Amino acid sequence: MLYLSTRGDPGRKHFCEILLEGLAPDGGLYLPEAYPQVDGAALAAWRTVWQTRGYAALAFEILSLYIDDIPAADLKAICDKTYTEAVFGTPQIVPLKPLEPGLTLEALSNGPTLAFKDMAMQLLGNLFEYELGRRGEQLNILGATSGDTGSAAEYAMRGKKGVRVFMTSPHGRMSPFQQAQMFSLMDENIHNIAIEGVFDDCQDIVKAVSNDLEFKRRYRIGTVNSINWARLLAQVVYYFAGYFQATSDNTQQVSFTVPSGNFGNVCAGHVARMMGLPIRQLVVATNENDVLDEFFRTGVYRVRGSADTHETSSPSMDISKASNFERFVFDLLGRDGARIKALFGDALNQAGRFDLSADPAFADAAARYGFVSGKSTHADRLATIRDTWERFGVMIDTHTADGVKVARAHLDAAVPMIVLETALPIKFAATIVEALGREPDRPAQFAGIEALPKRVSVMPADTQAVKALIARVCG
Repeated sequence: MLYLSTRGDPGRKHFCEILLEGLAPDGGLYLPEAYPQVDGAALAAWRTVWQTRGYAALAFEILSLYIDDIPAADLKAICDKTYTEAVFGTPQIVPLKPLEPGLTLEALSNGPTLAFKDMAMQLLGNLFEYELGRRGEQLNILGATSGDTGSAAEYAMRGKKGVRVFMTSPHGRMSPFQQAQMFSLMDENIHNIAIEGVFDDCQDIVKAVSNDLEFKRRYRIGTVNSINWARLLAQVVYYFAGYFQATSDNTQQVSFTVPSGNFGNVCAGHVARMMGLPIRQLVVATNENDVLDEFFRTGVYRVRGSADTHETSSPSMDISKASNFERFVFDLLGRDGARIKALFGDALNQAGRFDLSADPAFADAAARYGFVSGKSTHADRLATIRDTWERFGVMIDTHTADGVKVARAHLDAAVPMIVLETALPIKFAATIVEALGREPDRPAQFAGIEALPKRVSVMPADTQAVKALIARVCG
């Protein structure tokens, strides 16, 4: 299995090379040369694996199709170490929670930081440690978070040999709980950087550093954002696990609704569907920052500046420049690297937008790829949280509420709809109190976390300043 860049770089690389690299040298994102195809027999075998041996064994089966430069025994050991009841609190790892007929939540927030990002980040931490140990090397991870990636990465990497983490986040734009989860960590290999701006400013800094190839090589810069293919690959597994739980045989279809800002989580669903998983629709649920919804409705992709990025009660989706969207458009446009480079490089840099509305590829995108979309607002969030609590006794967080609200507009009585739960409600307590008049339950290990001492550097949205900090720490 070899990997190529979405922007046409002629080079081809193996999995462990791109694991430690992040962006391709031409600024593109890595994808496999072709998606492995899963036929009915393989699906039937994997269903049995899921039923008899569980999530870790299913992860090994799927990851093995994409990773051929880690010995099978070692990869199996990494999966077994990662996906345990001790880490994720339940033997199913991602159990389904039925709501109303035809609508189910897939619980992805049972990990150490109470967010779906743990599903991939715990694996990534173990993969990094394994590969760095094999090479006798070190890695400095530079990341950007709008709320949950940061804590998931830091909890996965703390104590890992050969790894430092430099995590940027938008200053003052995460919930108090999210900030406390990150900034209260005192581990020497964890460095938090609060950027005076929005998430897109953080993401731009990460990409700018990654595109400075001399600096990247000198300081061994890697990434844990979903621009890293390994993280997105790990997320593919729970689409299969959700499917096997929601169906009794492989002739059935399901749909998934995914709260989405950076397009990573739903892009993993796109990969699963391209492999052959029987997915009818992939429903993209956005908040008031509706760049993705606008594209799927109109064909126009129009990024917003910092001043036009709304601060909302589902802050992890306050994103106006969706990094992983490039991977889908690459597939949509027939894997034309030169065209992707023109769209995501020149067009976005110069005009801040591109328009595919007249392109035949966009006209049948929904039919070919299953994508539809919808938008949720603060008022929708409150109403959905309240309704879900009063009718079903289930408390959901603000992002999951966006998913449930949008999912209800796309229900089909013949096709189960699975909404990917993104976080536990405690991470967004203020909005839960506004909706329900009560505090959400708080896991015992996080009692009083907001009052703990914090270690964070506040910096302007300046790539050079971040590079100087990395150079200073690394010596």
